[in-house]
Amino acid sequence: MDWSKIDLNYLAYPSCTRCNGRGEWGEHEGSPLPCRCALRAMFRVCYERFRACVESGRFRSRVSFERSPQGRTNRGCWGRKDEEYLADFELVARRLLDPWRYKIFRFHYILGADASLCCRRLGLSRGAFFHAAYRIEEILGEAFATLEPYALYPPRDYFSKRLTEPVRATPQFVPQPIAPRRGRPRSAELLRNVLKIA
Repeated sequence: MDWSKIDLNYLAYPSCTRCNGRGEWGEHEGSPLPCRCALRAMFRVCYERFRACVESGRFRSRVSFERSPQGRTNRGCWGRKDEEYLADFELVARRLLDPWRYKIFRFHYILGADASLCCRRLGLSRGAFFHAAYRIEEILGEAFATLEPYALYPPRDYFSKRLTEPVRATPQFVPQPIAPRRGRPRSAELLRNVLKIA
């Protein structure tokens, strides 16, 4: 993802001592590097949408049809956006986090346990728990923003139309070379062979 200074500035905590509220703490090859506070803000935006999908899923589940912007008018696909977002959110965390951090993620973010219950259940001090929770938010915030081809951050882009390229009904035709002719060579082929030798 190309980090924008405006977006990072918008996401930054004003009281952050690392970036002084700018959202960036350096540059790499001309693009700004996001501060940890901006990464945590990205995670929290995605987590708010996750909680909204969980709450709305109790009462309704809807199927949506996404039309392809190009091609035939009826081409598209059916899907359950809320359930897909929930699954992607949880699977990205499962793949990126080590087992210890994933256990904290599952208890605190997925199951909704508060800090004191997580500390008691996992045998952690309060400080160790919050350090782990902040690190989880940083890891997943960056992953949600840089996920390809459909990033979870920002959620409005995830829930909008996805198909930007035309859908091909058949694979692209690749011409195959013709095998050389067997039998007696033609005069044009003899002439080419003579010219190559000379």
